[in-house]
Amino acid sequence: MSDNILIATTRGPEILAPAGDLRSALAAFAAGADAVYLGLKHFSARMEAENFSSSALLSLLDTAHSQGRRVYVALNTMVKPAEPPKVFSLIRRLCGGSAPDALIFQDPSLPVLAKNAGFAGELHLSTLGNATHRTAFAAAKTLGADRVILPRELTFPELQTLDADCPEGLDLEVFVHGALCFCVSGRCWWSSYMGGKSGLRGRCVQPCRRMYAQSGRRGRFFSSLDLSLDVLTRGLLPLSRIRAWKIEGRKKGPHYVYHVTKAYRLLRDEADKPEAGKEALRLINTALGRASSRALFTDRDAQQTEASEEREGGSGLICGKIRINSEGACELLPRLPLLPGDYLRIGREDEPWHCTIALNVPAAQGLALVLRLPKNKRPKAGVPVLLIDRRTPEAEAGIAQWQRKLGKIRPENAETPCAPPKPRPFGGKARKVDIFLCSSLPDGRRGKQGREAGALQGLWLSQKALRAVSRTLYSRISWWLPPVVWPDEEKQWQRMLNALIRDGGKRIVCNSPWQIAFFSKPENLDLCAGPFCNLANAYALEAMRKLGFSSAIASPELGRDDLLSLPKQSPLPLGIVLSGLWPVGISRRKTENVRTGLAFSSPGGEEFFLRRYGENAWIYPVWPLDLSARRSLLEEAGYLAFIHIEERAPQNPGNRPRPGNFNWDTGLL
Repeated sequence: MSDNILIATTRGPEILAPAGDLRSALAAFAAGADAVYLGLKHFSARMEAENFSSSALLSLLDTAHSQGRRVYVALNTMVKPAEPPKVFSLIRRLCGGSAPDALIFQDPSLPVLAKNAGFAGELHLSTLGNATHRTAFAAAKTLGADRVILPRELTFPELQTLDADCPEGLDLEVFVHGALCFCVSGRCWWSSYMGGKSGLRGRCVQPCRRMYAQSGRRGRFFSSLDLSLDVLTRGLLPLSRIRAWKIEGRKKGPHYVYHVTKAYRLLRDEADKPEAGKEALRLINTALGRASSRALFTDRDAQQTEASEEREGGSGLICGKIRINSEGACELLPRLPLLPGDYLRIGREDEPWHCTIALNVPAAQGLALVLRLPKNKRPKAGVPVLLIDRRTPEAEAGIAQWQRKLGKIRPENAETPCAPPKPRPFGGKARKVDIFLCSSLPDGRRGKQGREAGALQGLWLSQKALRAVSRTLYSRISWWLPPVVWPDEEKQWQRMLNALIRDGGKRIVCNSPWQIAFFSKPENLDLCAGPFCNLANAYALEAMRKLGFSSAIASPELGRDDLLSLPKQSPLPLGIVLSGLWPVGISRRKTENVRTGLAFSSPGGEEFFLRRYGENAWIYPVWPLDLSARRSLLEEAGYLAFIHIEERAPQNPGNRPRPGNFNWDTGLL
């Protein structure tokens, strides 16, 4: 057995490192990672990373497997109606020769596509899939998941509970380091709502990182600090069902990957040695990451965002600020020595002068260095310059050693033309219905059925709503579950559902596929997979049918052509969100920098507001989604249920009008 295999089979959870490109993958293995996760050129939730061609992946797989390491491929995007055959063909290519050890997925279509394509490895449900509580694990396992990647909003006591209650045959994976989103993964449509670049499609433009203003205050209210559990990972070691510690960072360079991976390798293997903890912290501090926090791991009420206008807060180490010299050129007075090959970032991504440059000469500390910037980038004096990646001798030596082990990049496997079996489209009869959804009965109506004959009243399920409605009317109302259920809420939701069903409730909309596991006899109920399930293709809808759903609501992210094509393919009767305020994101994080119910604005003048429901903050745009003018087209396409969300925006003068088409006209990239 080689030394490398011995290194890769040490005790405890695997160290799982990010690989946005080949050099980062080699840096991870050189630093002692047991496994890397990476994306291909398509269907990856980090499309802004360089990612891998199929041929480069095959070469890496051969090398990794020869050294006892593992490679996981992320196919973790939402799959549009026409894309399942492409996903199927891609998986078939991956199955020839050395296949990935696991596929990471969020779309419910992936397990059946992978099985039909002949994939025999593991299936890992992405954190984008939003399996947030114990009951969800059973449904995820039924769908085909071998591992659940847990959300980053969980506390340590919640992780202990989930570890103890994890069903046999299912593993858990937890993030220990890296960037955080303000919104819950899989529950953010902010970038998509603003222009079709969806986080669920790997194209998020990070609107949460931008500057916002409310009542005269400005700040990056939603720009989260990074996660760093570092020495606190010692508490995770006894949790035997947590089989992997995951490091976020597929858009980061090899320097970051090498140092952070090496740090967590030390924290796992030498957890009892104080000097190892100190060395790990030193490595993390030199990894050029963003300022960090413990997220919600130790304190669910902690604040972890960049509130002030002045704070730079981006990823990297500040090495100075822009100066304009007497000749009008931009120069830097470095605070530390800079090396050839160092990568610098000028400003923030939402600033017009933002760019990255690579140095080809060294720069001594304190000696002026003229920066060669792109012609259209003219930063003003005082703009921060950050060191975001560098080529240190130790990391470069490790990468070179693994580069020598890497085989030649060989041709891709030849593709045999083939398509997966198609789900049978729904052929039954169902009546058209409008559902008016609100959090409490409006205008004192106690169960009156909507605004039109045949319409249904929809209610977000809560103890208050159950008390407000006569039990004799429970069966006539469409009851909606929230998009996120946290571990400490699970028993409360189960009790409410038991009471609702006992007293006659039958029409229930689940807003996560895994909420089906709340029902012991789903066949006796009218269960709908709601719009927050992000369903966008016939294979995902077929998976919902097999789980026990009798209807579904399409993802409102889809563009015109996709929305109009889906009903004819769907094995379930379909509904659509026709009008109302659709949230741009849902978060568990504290929002003390933003007042609830009061509009705040972006630099472009778009206005939003925030409301809290239970443990979650919901962020809404002030302009509603409204596809009412397209209703006849949608009816002709085959939609049978039309949802109207009755959430009221704050009344603020000067709201900037904006069409509420979501991605209808622009399409979804």
